[in-house]
Amino acid sequence: MAEESTQAGPIRMTAINMMVDAIRYKAQILARTTKLESGIMGMGIVGFGVGLAIVMLLIVVPAIMLGAI
Repeated sequence: MAEESTQAGPIRMTAINMMVDAIRYKAQILARTTKLESGIMGMGIVGFGVGLAIVMLLIVVPAIMLGAI
């Protein structure tokens, strides 16, 4: 019987390394997106409050200066 080679050659290892790199890249994108969404959700109420305060200042201060209030 002829002996069969059971070792993977460099061509197979290159393909496997490319697949691992693609999976690692996609995992990093998924982790980054999850962290970003988590940060946005955590600061949503604070950001809404700050935005509301700024808008009220931009509307009320000019109205007071023009004598409308």
